[in-house]
Amino acid sequence: MELKDKVVIVTGGASGIGRALSRRFAAEGARAVVVADLDGDGAAAVADEIGGLAVATDVSQEASIQSLVAKTEDAHGPIDLFCSNAGIAIGGGVEATNEAWQKIWDVNLMAHVWAARAVLPGMLARGEGYLLNTASAAGLLTNIGAAPYAVTKHAAVALAEWLAITHGDAGIKVSCLCPQGVRTPMLLGGLDANDPSGNVVLAAGDMIEPEDVAEAVVQGIRTEQFLILPHPVVAEYVRRKGEDPDRWIRGMRKLQARVTGG
Repeated sequence: MELKDKVVIVTGGASGIGRALSRRFAAEGARAVVVADLDGDGAAAVADEIGGLAVATDVSQEASIQSLVAKTEDAHGPIDLFCSNAGIAIGGGVEATNEAWQKIWDVNLMAHVWAARAVLPGMLARGEGYLLNTASAAGLLTNIGAAPYAVTKHAAVALAEWLAITHGDAGIKVSCLCPQGVRTPMLLGGLDANDPSGNVVLAAGDMIEPEDVAEAVVQGIRTEQFLILPHPVVAEYVRRKGEDPDRWIRGMRKLQARVTGG
């Protein structure tokens, strides 16, 4: 799919990958880019820069996503591409509180469910539409020191796979974005806090810029590629994991010891 003349929604669009996607989609000639974020002022700043529409949105609430879709359709008509990109990071293991688990579950997984629920009826009726769900390399591998993040990102990948299988023959395209380390406020905040879940990203490979991710996304959408990997090495890690899961787990334990000093 080419982005020229398309109507696009980007959640988490005020900063990081979402901001880079919004800017790049506008540069590619999208007819309308709707920048959605919990940070309404940040979304407005990006929208003003690219001539888009800002909508303050809390993706942890289904009603807020429904409102976002309705406002976009009222202003610009049918949605061609919904980029469900917003996400959060919570560290720790199974001891993380129920409230923390529920919060990250709603943002990192259910927001994708609610977005699909809101736009699929119209897309299926038209016989076309595109869903881009941002997961993470952690959804294909894992994230040392951050069970809630790893688990919810695995779930996000699984949902994207299901959507692609279930609706692909009906004209719905699905891509799942799985970057590794990206220089975003979320990752840098973890590093500042000496969070192992952030440090392990640096230990595992290079940290790239959000604009590099946006480039990979544009190319992936153009070729309608399901799995978009801005870090190509992730494909090799996934191959090794699939070939010998026990060996991969032993290697991850060694990486954990190196990162945490354990």
